[in-house]
This record gives sequence, structure tokens and C-alpha cells, in this order.
Amino acid sequence: MLKKLCASVFALIFSVSLSYSAVGCDLNEPDRDVKRLFPDSTGYKTKYVSIDKTGGQPLLKKIETRLGDNFKGLYETIDVPYTLYEIYKNDKIIGYIHGVNQKGTYGGIQVFLAFDTKMTIDSFYVQKLTSRKAKEFRTPEFAAQFKGLTSDDFEKYDVAKHFSKPDGKVSKIKNPAVEASDDFYSILRAVKKNLILTDEFIFKNKEAEIK
Repeated sequence: MLKKLCASVFALIFSVSLSYSAVGCDLNEPDRDVKRLFPDSTGYKTKYVSIDKTGGQPLLKKIETRLGDNFKGLYETIDVPYTLYEIYKNDKIIGYIHGVNQKGTYGGIQVFLAFDTKMTIDSFYVQKLTSRKAKEFRTPEFAAQFKGLTSDDFEKYDVAKHFSKPDGKVSKIKNPAVEASDDFYSILRAVKKNLILTDEFIFKNKEAEIK
């Protein structure tokens, strides 16, 4: 009986551990990827943050309000671990890299953004996407459409209705694979979520420290 109980407890712990690690979003090869996204960088630091430890339920509610959609599923629990990469040139921070998991049509999508110090997107990168059209979403032409955009630009994008105000820059982003429109909209949601989380984790915290 005791052996069966111990086996059950171990299986539960192992299952929870797998679930927790599954929702994190790390660069597959950080040394290579950081240098590719920031050629002038001399190093980087890795920080691990989560909504529950940063601001708890009030922060989650604020993020959901800004996103215009509720968090749901394995990828969006309040204790999901997020990995932030601080990019340095000597002893000066020159940017950040942050990735998020997003539910796609056939599985998870991992979308990374590289930011400058003013939280403007410098690079867009789809690390993981299970789709016959994955190649189209990884082209330089598609990625280039996100360069220069900010959280203010995505505030005008409604992730639930897949609609952006006509004068908004997001409305000009072209879907490279019309047959995979659901994944296209999932990617846009991931970008908006990424921008909001980065804003709250990094920039809002810095504003609070100054005050």
C-alpha cells in the first residue's frame, strides 16, 4: 500500500513538473540567438518572472483588460514562468528579448520579440509553430512588418474580434498564409500579449521604482 502511495505521489509531482516546464518560453540557443538579434551585444542576463510574484491577481486583471481577452489554458495561468533576457553592451543595457507561448491550431506557438530600451520592437521571431504554413510565418518579409511597432500600436488591435482601427499600424500587417488565418490571428494575439507583459514586467516596474 505504501509503495503504491509513494508511486502515485511521485507520478503527480512528475506530472506537475512537466506541466510547469511546458509553459515556459526560453530561447532554444540563447548564445546564438542573442548575438543574431543584437549583433553589438557583449553579453546578457536571464531573469525569471511571473504574474503571481510580480503583482498577483490585480496584475492579471490589468493585463487581461489591456489585452482585451481573458487568460486561459496551460499557457496562461497566473504562475506561468516568463524568461526575460537583458541584453548588454559592456555594462549598459541595450535591449531585451522576451518570448510567449500561444495556443495555435495544431499546438503551441512560441513568439519572441527583441526590444530596444524604449520598448519598440526591433525584431520578431517565431521559434515554434506546428503548421504546414510555418515557413511563411518565418520569412524576413513577414517579420519586417513588426519592426518599429509598440504596445501603443497594438492597443488599437482587438484580439477577440481580429480587428484593428483603420488608422492603426496593425491593420497594415499582411497575412502571408491566408489558409492559416487562425494561426495568423494567434500570432497577433501573442505579439500584443508579449508587449503588455514586457511593459508590465520591465517598464512599469522601473516607473514604480523611480516614484
